[in-house]
Amino acid sequence: MKKSILYILAASAVVLMSCDDFLDKDPRDTFTASDKFWSNTNMVSSYCNGFYYKYGDANDFYFPSLNDDQDNPVFDNWTFVAVPGKSTYWSNNFTTVRQANYIIDGVKRSSMNSANKNLYEAIGRLNRAWAYYNLVRAYGDVQWENTVIESSSDEAVYGERTDRDIVMDSVLADLDFAIQYLPSQGSDRTQFCKQMALAVKSDVCLYEGTYCKYRTQTDNGKAPDATRAAKYFKECTNASEALMDGTYKLTTNYGEIYNSLELNGNSEIIFYKNYQKDVLSHGLCDYTSGSTTQRGISKDCIDAFLFLDGKPKATTTLDTDDKAVLESKTYTTADGSSKTIQFYSIGKLLANKDKRLSVLVDSVICFSGHGWIRPNTDDCKNPSTNYQVTLPAEMTSSTGYTIRKYDNSTLENYYRTNTNTNYTDIPLYWYAVILLNEAEAKAELGTITQTDLNKTVNLLQARAGLPNMTLQPEADPANNMGVSNLLWEIRRCRRCELTCDKNYRYWDMVRWHQLDKLDSKVHTDINRGANISNVTDLNSGVSRDDNGYIIATKAVRTFSNKYYFYPVPDNELNLNKSIKQNPNW
Repeated sequence: MKKSILYILAASAVVLMSCDDFLDKDPRDTFTASDKFWSNTNMVSSYCNGFYYKYGDANDFYFPSLNDDQDNPVFDNWTFVAVPGKSTYWSNNFTTVRQANYIIDGVKRSSMNSANKNLYEAIGRLNRAWAYYNLVRAYGDVQWENTVIESSSDEAVYGERTDRDIVMDSVLADLDFAIQYLPSQGSDRTQFCKQMALAVKSDVCLYEGTYCKYRTQTDNGKAPDATRAAKYFKECTNASEALMDGTYKLTTNYGEIYNSLELNGNSEIIFYKNYQKDVLSHGLCDYTSGSTTQRGISKDCIDAFLFLDGKPKATTTLDTDDKAVLESKTYTTADGSSKTIQFYSIGKLLANKDKRLSVLVDSVICFSGHGWIRPNTDDCKNPSTNYQVTLPAEMTSSTGYTIRKYDNSTLENYYRTNTNTNYTDIPLYWYAVILLNEAEAKAELGTITQTDLNKTVNLLQARAGLPNMTLQPEADPANNMGVSNLLWEIRRCRRCELTCDKNYRYWDMVRWHQLDKLDSKVHTDINRGANISNVTDLNSGVSRDDNGYIIATKAVRTFSNKYYFYPVPDNELNLNKSIKQNPNW
């Protein structure tokens, strides 16, 4: 997206702001826009551009750490532990629904030609589907609104919640309409297009299929529905395979899409968020290379990565020793003098494991009392001879494992290490996710073949330096999800490929009905970090368990089945006496 378009988007956000203001009023007044407005393609296009911001940004990577992959140094409890008065998750998504409905209604009564009417209705329905997908994941049943709200007593606003299955069927219909009428992708991969809608459908339908297969009456209010699950798995594969036509392909190097200054020409990218130097920026690089203690990667996550023989920790014949080892390095400073530093390293472990792990984390372990400055060089695996001492402060991590895959070490230090100055692009939909979706959906259907594996997850395995996955992988004693060995390995591949990405891990645990695995009292390794049993000068502020692993936090997150849903905000319950609170809240 070029800078001029960014300014257009900023201008369209002003248009939407006035709409947001009225939508937040109670009673909800109507937004009046003349037929002349809806007949002007420039005005409608500008209005539609505002939706672009709703698909995510840099904050969706690294920062959502309520999962078993990361440990927030200030502790991540459940998203809600009490019923909130208001929730932006609820209100913002319903705002999007209503904005979409204005477009759908407005263009139908406009004087546009039929092609333009279908185009803008498709954009409206795509974004309505996206908002409802978010709402249903979080709240279950929600009121379905598909018309402009013109009265404060409208049943669509103040009536009962609609069954979530009915809502999701409507979401699918909206996505299919969008796929039919949106144009094929052009040169700009920040534009709404058929391929982007197919990617959304692939994600949505995989979620719905697994959720309906694994849900329970006790925890989710509805029993499993195998027929419905199969329908959505097939819809997922239809969408995924439409994107597997050769248009997209994996990049050679895993990690390339996470720290690039320009994603528009990247072969793996379907849709992305564009940032530009001194125009639109973020702080993702800063938080993963600066002085704020990182939300480090957990021991549980590190152990999930296979060894290069394709085997897990329990069965590999390779060296599994994960102790951080003291090493030293001599480098030349900017003034020509020499300096020797000592640091604790897991380089030997990383050399034996899935190559994605070396991209995800540094080989140097750093924690309170043992900080480290990541070199400002392309090769961040180890301190090097051109080690820079101009960074403002040392890094530390809650677990000792520092996240490096989002950092672009070629950026000038000012733009790299200051909050809200980073300008690397951010992927929103990309080809690796589609391959993972296809493999999982076919495995759930029971129709997957070795050819399917070779076209999907084995492309990811090869890029990670791992052997091909087979239809009958050996059992991993760590499999605690009650699924087949094959599904366990496909889920493992997904976890390793998408660590810290777009909150996928949390919502995967919800749809697999595995949210109890985030109970840190039961699953203690999700609160553990690096093995620092070799460290003799331990800082008093760092705790380790009897086996020498860092205890990232002593706070405990306890599971309850009520956490499968967010609580409906009190404000909504007070405004609408027809809706009830979610179970056990």
